[in-house]
Amino acid sequence: MTESASTKDILRMVSSGVASSRAELVRELGLAASTVSLRVQELVASGQLTESGEGASRGGRRPRLLRVRQHDGVALAADLGSHHGRMAAVGLDGTVMDAADHSHDLTSGPEPSVEWLVGRLTDLAGQQREAGRTVTGVGVAFPGPVDVRTGCVMTPSRMPGWHRFPLRDVLTRRLGLPVFVDNDATLMAVGEHLTTRRELDHLLVVKVGRGIGCGVISDGRPYRGANGAAGDISHVRVDAAEERACSCGNIGCLETVASGAALQRELALQGPTVDGTAELLRLVSDGDPYATTLVRTAGRHIGTVLSVVVNFFNPQAVVLGGALAAAEPLVASVRAVLYERCLPMATAGLDISTTVTGRDSGLLGAGLTVLREALPHTTAP
Repeated sequence: MTESASTKDILRMVSSGVASSRAELVRELGLAASTVSLRVQELVASGQLTESGEGASRGGRRPRLLRVRQHDGVALAADLGSHHGRMAAVGLDGTVMDAADHSHDLTSGPEPSVEWLVGRLTDLAGQQREAGRTVTGVGVAFPGPVDVRTGCVMTPSRMPGWHRFPLRDVLTRRLGLPVFVDNDATLMAVGEHLTTRRELDHLLVVKVGRGIGCGVISDGRPYRGANGAAGDISHVRVDAAEERACSCGNIGCLETVASGAALQRELALQGPTVDGTAELLRLVSDGDPYATTLVRTAGRHIGTVLSVVVNFFNPQAVVLGGALAAAEPLVASVRAVLYERCLPMATAGLDISTTVTGRDSGLLGAGLTVLREALPHTTAP
């Protein structure tokens, strides 16, 4: 850990609850106590931290407690799916406010989608002003690859017209606010990591919904790859998919046999027609044998692909999120395949579970990224 990085990390550790005193910061950062004290004093003087009260003693003098100074600044966050959007305001402490779900078809193209998004976000900004909160920026989780350097959407499947669309710049002009755009699975991983799994440095968060994506946290930071395509397991070829055509233009992709859209199509062939993932989950909860078998098989396909990723990346946790993660047979199948196919060293201590933050993980990732970028002396995660 370098001294130049310590101010940024002090703010993040205190805001996430990893450290609440100077002594804890010294242990976590591995810096000299004098260096940590100097940085803390600078942050207190600038109004970014407060230091007051007394914490629990561990044999010596009671430590004074550090807190990020609370303010009325919030970020607007939009977690988009191909046919819906969930939006909310996010505070620096991870509070999600005024969350609401909206229906919209992103496949209608960027222009109508921007109009819809600007309208919803403008309304949300108005709610924050009425509550006395200041909006500092906007974070958008998009269901496709994003070049975060330019804010452009890159070759998203099932979404004609979106390739190279400058979503960040367009929204910045329309809203008059700083905007950050990233892939939805990546921001889901960021949200889960910053709020509930800060102690983990290597983490996979898999979003299983109409499509399948994977957010990667490596060495405590989101890993996006050279072009923003890291973690896109949806288009890995699997034997069970055979020659099924995929929306990406290839054949045999995981998405064609394990996504929510694929399961709904398959169920309609031999079972009841369902309108959306919620109805599919209801059938599984009710014990419908065909729906349960489909979900369990999808879990095995996902686990087969993830087993290669786990052996290669060696994460500390594999976390399942998205709508289909609520189906326990799917989660159980993923877990079983990983233990069956991965090296014992790769699964030793491996946590395989579902998101703690649930539906808010993408909102938290988008909002907290914007808020941390707005903090003085920090950069986005």
